[in-house]
Amino acid sequence: MSRIGIKPITVPAGVEVKIADGNEITVKGPKGTLTSKLSNEMLIKKEENTIVVERPTENKKHKSLHGLTRTLLNNMVVGVSEGFEKKMEIKGVGYRAAKQGNKLVMNLGFSHPVEMEDPEGITTEVPNQFEIIVKGIDKQLVGNYASKIRAWRKPEPYKGKGIKYVDEVIVRKEGKTGKK
Repeated sequence: MSRIGIKPITVPAGVEVKIADGNEITVKGPKGTLTSKLSNEMLIKKEENTIVVERPTENKKHKSLHGLTRTLLNNMVVGVSEGFEKKMEIKGVGYRAAKQGNKLVMNLGFSHPVEMEDPEGITTEVPNQFEIIVKGIDKQLVGNYASKIRAWRKPEPYKGKGIKYVDEVIVRKEGKTGKK
C-alpha cells in the first residue's frame, strides 16, 4: 500500500477544488488558481473538506501513479494557499545580485552582468545583494527557475564560490599540496 497515496488531503478554508471529467483539477485559493490534468486512471473523490485518491487495481502502474497523483494534488492545494519559495545565496568576491523591475541582474564574474526576466507566475526578491528568494504558487516552476539561476555559477568544492540553495551542503575539497 502506498504510504503517501492513502493519506487524505485536507483542504484549508478559502481554497476551492473542482474535479471535472477526466480528472481535470482546478484549485482556487487566495494566492491564485492552478489547473492540471492528472491521470484519469486514478479515482479522486472529494468529501466536504478532504480529498482522497484511490487506485482501481493493484497492478504496478496504478501503484506508481497513486502516490504521484496525491502529491501533485497536495502541491496544488498548498501552492494556492501558502505558496512555495526557494532561498538561494551567492558566495564569491564580486558576486552579487540586484532586482531591476521584473529582472534579476547578477554579477557572477563574467565580463557582463547576467539578466534573467521573471517568468509568469514567479517572483524573485533580493533582500540583500547575496540572497535571492524565488516565490510562486507552482512548485515545479519555482524549482525550475531556481535551478536555472543556480546553473549560471554552480558552487565549486574548493573555495565554495557560486550560487547555492540555503539548505544545500557543499562538500569541500582540499587543494593541492606542494612537494617539499
